[in-house]
Amino acid sequence: MREQVILVAREDPRGNAERFQSSLDELGSLTETADGEVIKILTQKRERIHPAHYVGEGKVEEIKEVMAAADVDLVICNDELSPGQLRNLTDKLDVRVIDRSQLILDIFAKRANTKEGKLQVELAQLQYLLPRLAGQGTELSRLGGGIGTRGPGETKLETDRRHIQRRIDDIKKRLDAVVNQRQQYRRRRKENQAFQVAIVGYTNAGKSTLFNRATESQSFEENLLFATLDPLTRQVQFPSGFQALLSDTVGFIQDLPTTLIAAFRSTLEEVTEADLILHIVDASHPDHEQHEQTVNRLLGELEADHLPMLTVYNKKDLLSGDFIPQAFPSLTVSVYDPIDIKRIFDKIEDVLKQEWVEYDLLLSAGEGKKLHQLKNHSIVTSLHFVEEQEGYAVHGYIHPENPLKYQLL
Repeated sequence: MREQVILVAREDPRGNAERFQSSLDELGSLTETADGEVIKILTQKRERIHPAHYVGEGKVEEIKEVMAAADVDLVICNDELSPGQLRNLTDKLDVRVIDRSQLILDIFAKRANTKEGKLQVELAQLQYLLPRLAGQGTELSRLGGGIGTRGPGETKLETDRRHIQRRIDDIKKRLDAVVNQRQQYRRRRKENQAFQVAIVGYTNAGKSTLFNRATESQSFEENLLFATLDPLTRQVQFPSGFQALLSDTVGFIQDLPTTLIAAFRSTLEEVTEADLILHIVDASHPDHEQHEQTVNRLLGELEADHLPMLTVYNKKDLLSGDFIPQAFPSLTVSVYDPIDIKRIFDKIEDVLKQEWVEYDLLLSAGEGKKLHQLKNHSIVTSLHFVEEQEGYAVHGYIHPENPLKYQLL
């Protein structure tokens, strides 16, 4: 049985109406992803958020009327609520109230599979709940289950703030160990000259589908927000024979809770360590430009916006009219089409050729090992045997910092 949910949102009269509608649609999708059913959406135009109740008192009465006419399990507000607003609304409505941040945290709790993912979600939830504990004994004791209560919400959080703080410190220590481990993996990859491509994009843009088609692996793939939470990395081979590592990452979203950005920093660092970013955009989404800007802004916050990037506009099969890409370089594709997957790999090689150093080399017939290294770690564009010189003429492109480059000079 799905929980019956009312969505409540405050609209700034001077704000962008399209962006507000998009954020409301997204809240509805998030609710469905969390197994909730939206039975009513109530909005109010207000210049400022009501300091005590988020929306005005009249709107609170309207919510009560809707609740009287229907069986409502939960009220979800579109903005992050202060501890006081959360407490006041819960008291007034006598029903569970959560905000957008808590809903996103709940979905993350449901989606996390790895030990690290679960720890990161728990850390974000505890950091979110800690300032909201004061005077919340009754509300928290109501957390019997349902949306917004997964993860640490099921334990008696109100018993002891110090217990929560100790748990936060403990998780941070354990995550530090995971981060160190991850850094060692990355160092090893660099030493092995592994080229890293990170797939990024707004949630539900098609990243996992591309990852699965490109690597023939089975990462979780579904038409849901945040279908992938734990990053996966697989080896792929480009048309030229060049080998790289491809990483699937967590989906980005506007108004991501700050506790989550901090908690998932180590997961997102996979992006900052990449040599190239593959930005997947759902071209069929009415708000795809906003999604693209959100991802670009978050890449800027992660200090990853200087990396070479190829923007892939996905879901061309769902486009009705002409599509004009915003980014350069870019491709418009359907990641379900094997030909388009090959086009993406060809285009990545084109982008890298612009960034890399060109070389011409003659290798003797006995230098098979070096030839093998060049095929794996650079883009070889032509290779033929020159009989007079008894060697291989090789032309290609190599990363300017690849150790092999110095052996070519």
